[in-house]
Amino acid sequence: MLAKAPLDLHRCQALGLTGTAFLALGGETAGALPTRDFLDPGSARAVLGVVGVYFGVVLLIAAWVLLGKVVRGPEPPTPRALLLVLATWAAPLLLAPPLFSRDVYSYLAQGAMVDAHIDVYANGPAQLGGPLADEVAPVWQQTTTPYGPVFLAVASALSGLTRGEIPAGLLGMRLVALLGVGLMAAALPRLARHSGADPAAALWLGALNPLVLLHLVAGAHNDAIMLGLLGVGLVAARGRWHLLGVVLITLAALVKAPAALGLLAVVALRGRRGVLRTALTTTGVALATTAAVTAVTGTGYGWVAALKTPVSPHNWSPTSVLGRATGALLEDLGSGLAPLAMPVWHATGLVVTVLVVLFIWLRLRPGPIYALGLSLGAVAVFGPAIRPWYALWGLFLIAAAAPNGSVRHRVAAASAVLALAVLPSGGPPDVDQVVLAVSGGALALVVLWQARQAARAEEPAQPSVLGRTA
Repeated sequence: MLAKAPLDLHRCQALGLTGTAFLALGGETAGALPTRDFLDPGSARAVLGVVGVYFGVVLLIAAWVLLGKVVRGPEPPTPRALLLVLATWAAPLLLAPPLFSRDVYSYLAQGAMVDAHIDVYANGPAQLGGPLADEVAPVWQQTTTPYGPVFLAVASALSGLTRGEIPAGLLGMRLVALLGVGLMAAALPRLARHSGADPAAALWLGALNPLVLLHLVAGAHNDAIMLGLLGVGLVAARGRWHLLGVVLITLAALVKAPAALGLLAVVALRGRRGVLRTALTTTGVALATTAAVTAVTGTGYGWVAALKTPVSPHNWSPTSVLGRATGALLEDLGSGLAPLAMPVWHATGLVVTVLVVLFIWLRLRPGPIYALGLSLGAVAVFGPAIRPWYALWGLFLIAAAAPNGSVRHRVAAASAVLALAVLPSGGPPDVDQVVLAVSGGALALVVLWQARQAARAEEPAQPSVLGRTA
């Protein structure tokens, strides 16, 4: 009977590198390109690009799954070795075009608007005009930003440095995202040790996850810097640097608001020293940090009202689907209540989120880091819009603190599925593009199967028991 081919770190590293290299090459013709570089979707280069991207995605997922077996093996790699794998896998994506989303163009436009003293909380990118605004997806042209002053300050600084040049701006945003991923990777082992989890397993699930590479690195989403600041803030908050941790978590919330839930974890982590005192101190430092940052950036408090920014009617989430279905049913019945269906379901989602968060913290009472991960997961699931990278809000901390392997296995399976959920252009699903994507993934599976068969054929047969005895 033939034994399985040995799994080692270098094979996983090479396979994942091959996957991200195909991602980068395919993205040159099928990614979220500037409009001037658009190709006819039916052209040979565009077709090969889509096939190549999904070929790379499946190779990357396979490399990650195999790496998970190495991490759970008898001689797991060190966190330092896993960080080297992460850097290797991310390297081809550094100079690749944006993939799976056009949000990075919105970030650049918003930075240019701040530079031009246009209120981003009252105007959409269309108010900016010019080539940069033209790159923003049509659905977001008139949409105000929900991002806080910390991210707007970063985007404005990049706008000044790059002078509105799109290639330089894209590179700058990707470097910011890489900084965020680096902070995530630095925080994960420390949070895992504090929570009694395996640091290597935490890095595998929370930093080497395909969703991190596809959406935080290749997509350059600002969720990376939010999660990075949140992670290092939690590390600081559990030690002697409590107040610094509060400041860092507040800065994360001033990138994207969901990170504000991290302040609950701070109170829980420090609660043994007096819950009321800790809560008052935490609140005071957070408010002071918010006031200071807002005063320095000069963007004002419009982001608070902008949290109600309407989402695209094409967005998917449980509450949005129910809202559309209910609205269609009411219209068929001739009811004038149809326009209220979506707002009512979104409000219901908010209420459910609050109830779930309260249940997690007051009834389940897991460890603070794990509770925060579950809470951020609830915010993503029951919100008005859910996108694959939103799953990382909760996944990042669940990776650090999940108490057992079954939770990690389910989260890993969900990650692999979500990694396949978006087309490389970031546009709405198109039948032809989906067929090409499936073809690329299927080709990768065939190649992997053939490689496995070849490896098995090259293995020497195991000696029989009689042979060994003799």
